[in-house]
Amino acid sequence: MSRLKPCVDALYEGVGRVAQSIPGVPTSEVFLVRLLMLTAGALLREFENKLKPYGMNDSDFRTLMMLYSSEDGSATPGELCTLAEQKPTNMTRIANALAKKDLISRSHATHDRRQVLLRITPAGRRFVSKMLPPMFPPLVENFACFSSTERKTFEKLLKKLALHIDPTVDTDDTP
Repeated sequence: MSRLKPCVDALYEGVGRVAQSIPGVPTSEVFLVRLLMLTAGALLREFENKLKPYGMNDSDFRTLMMLYSSEDGSATPGELCTLAEQKPTNMTRIANALAKKDLISRSHATHDRRQVLLRITPAGRRFVSKMLPPMFPPLVENFACFSSTERKTFEKLLKKLALHIDPTVDTDDTP
């Protein structure tokens, strides 16, 4: 994991200086956003370092995991674009890379031959089964600073924030 303390220290110093010269800076919100982005970036770099030997990145693995976790192991590229937050061009690149590694296959949907269907292959399932377990201990260690109750609260708060900033969610319906 990259060294975050110097970045955290610089963040607090910098925002403090800005707040002194510009009235009304919402320092708490700025700290929250910057800390989330800093932490997410460090976690992503750590994760991608584990994927690099396999010629994969987070987008590739997330797409593979969406297929692995789907009910029938398949989805259309359009569905995956939405869930993986990818543009169609990048989803094509991801699908090509995963197909080249024989982790997914392409076929046409039976109900509409124009529609492409991506499906995880047995090799893709084996790859996921091999890759995930070694990732569990470092993941657990990253959150070891929190008690079980704090982790649940943190998850609940992050979910609440995600749903609050989603323009398609009616805030009256969120828990």
